[in-house]
Amino acid sequence: MTEDDILQEFRASEALLEGHFKLSSGRHSGHYLQCARVLMNPDRAGRLALALAQKIPREIRSQIDVVISPAMGGIIIGQEMGRALGKDAMFLERPDGVFHLRRGFRIDEGAKVLMVEDVVTTGLSSREAIDAVAREGGEVIAEVALVDRSNGAADLGVPFFPLIDINFPTYAEDELPAELAAVPVTKPGSRAA
Repeated sequence: MTEDDILQEFRASEALLEGHFKLSSGRHSGHYLQCARVLMNPDRAGRLALALAQKIPREIRSQIDVVISPAMGGIIIGQEMGRALGKDAMFLERPDGVFHLRRGFRIDEGAKVLMVEDVVTTGLSSREAIDAVAREGGEVIAEVALVDRSNGAADLGVPFFPLIDINFPTYAEDELPAELAAVPVTKPGSRAA
């Protein structure tokens, strides 16, 4: 899949939104990628997962025992990555603000984990999810995401393979441009803070 093919998948599903958005990272942007829309079609989700699986180097892919993703955004693409790789897929939840495996999910001590996200902006959720896997006894050996919004700056502490880099500017609360500040803010992500 080329970059144009991937962007066409986002456009076709009306997943690229414009306005004023507060991202789960706490930063603000005039653009938001609603990955749930691009993933709502199972055929499209499967195509994107296969393309994402091809981004993972063979030596890493061969070590993966299980796929784990953070709820909510990573659940669908995590499930599709599990299918593409022939591995079980689980997800982390944060009922108390901290990621945990729940619902009877567990990983074997020392299991090699592929972390799967929809969008990475600062990497905060990813790092929290990677820490949770370590507390559960696993080892995240790499992360994949549909979209890297960090401009390559997110340090996850593991190899990172995004399907596409989309670098819309983001702003801290106190550095909003006047034209963005004039637009009512929407908070479409899943993080409460």
